[in-house]
Amino acid sequence: MTNTLSAPGTSYVRSAFASRALIKLEITRALRNRKFLFFSVIYPSILFLIVAGSQDSGSRVDGTGLSVPAFMMVSMASFGALTAVLMGNSERIAKERESGWVRQLRLTSLPGRGYVLAKTASAAVVSLPSIIVVFAVGALVKDVRLDAWQWLALTGAIWAGSLCFAALGVAIGYLASGDAVRPITMIIYFGLSILGGLWMPTTTFPQWLQDISSWLPTHAYAALGRAIELGDAPHAKDVVLLVAYFLLFAGGAAWLYRKDTLKA
Repeated sequence: MTNTLSAPGTSYVRSAFASRALIKLEITRALRNRKFLFFSVIYPSILFLIVAGSQDSGSRVDGTGLSVPAFMMVSMASFGALTAVLMGNSERIAKERESGWVRQLRLTSLPGRGYVLAKTASAAVVSLPSIIVVFAVGALVKDVRLDAWQWLALTGAIWAGSLCFAALGVAIGYLASGDAVRPITMIIYFGLSILGGLWMPTTTFPQWLQDISSWLPTHAYAALGRAIELGDAPHAKDVVLLVAYFLLFAGGAAWLYRKDTLKA
C-alpha cells in the first residue's frame, strides 16, 4: 500500500503552507515599516504622557475608582492596539487590491480565509509591542502599580480584544477604494476612539452621549482592562459586545472578500 495524500488532503496542505508563508511575509512587512511602527508603538505612549500630564496615583477619575494614570494607561494601550490593527489593515488591503496583488494571490492555493488570517495575524504581532510599551511607561514613569496577574491579564485582554478591530480593518479595506480608504478609516478611527472613551472619560459626556458610547466596541474594549485593574472579572456585557462586533466585522469582511472575488 502506498502512503499518498488524497487530492483533498494535498489541497489542504498546500493551502496551509500558503497561509503560513503569507503570514510570515505580512509580519516581516509590518515590522519593516518604520513610520507605521512609530505611530502604532511609540505614538500612544507619547499621548499617554501628554494626557496623564502631572497627574499621579492620588488623582482619581470620577465614577471609576481608578487613578488618572491607571485609567489613561488602559485607554492609550487600547488606542495603540486599535491604531496597529485598524489603520494598518485597511489602507494596505485597499492598496493591494488596486495594485493587483490580491488578484495574484487568488491564482495560488491560498484560500480566502488564509488571506484574512494573515492580515489579522500581522496586525496582532504589531499591536502587542504597542501595549507593552504603554504599560512599561505607566509602570516606570507614572508609577502605576498592579499585581503580576493583572499585568498579564491586561495584556492578554487588550491583545485579544484588538482582533475585533483587525476584522473591521479588513472589512474597510475591501469596502473602500485606495483614494477613499484613508479618510473613511480616519473618521471611523477617531470617532470610535473619542466616543468610546479612549481619549477622555465618558462620564464627562452628556447623558444621551454616554448611553450611545456604552454600546460602542471601543467602550467595551477599554472596559475589559479597567475591570482587571480594579481586580474584577470583565463584565459579561462588554465581552458579549466585543464578540458580537467581531462576528459582525468578520462576517462583513468575508462577504466583501467574496464580492470582490466575483468582480475580479
